[in-house]
Amino acid sequence: MIVAFSISPLAGDETGGVSEAVAAAVRVVRASGLPNETNAMFTNIEGEWDEVMAVVKEAVEVVAAVSPRVSLVLKADIRPGYTGQLTAKVERIEQALAE
Repeated sequence: MIVAFSISPLAGDETGGVSEAVAAAVRVVRASGLPNETNAMFTNIEGEWDEVMAVVKEAVEVVAAVSPRVSLVLKADIRPGYTGQLTAKVERIEQALAE
């Protein structure tokens, strides 16, 4: 499965920024060893249901450590029997655009 998710504290730092808390969540994802990528809006992670959800939970917990309230947006593509789709899906689109 691939999960795209966004985590943010609902209270920012003194300037309203949330980058430090978001960076802590992304560190959890990268330390997991699962295929992942981060873009301007979401972090994508690929793996089996239990391992992906455990990483999402841990990422929420590190943000919750600095904020009493956390926002989580999550979208999942659940397709048993397929792996490597984090890059393969994009490759298929690029091929279609090249035609």
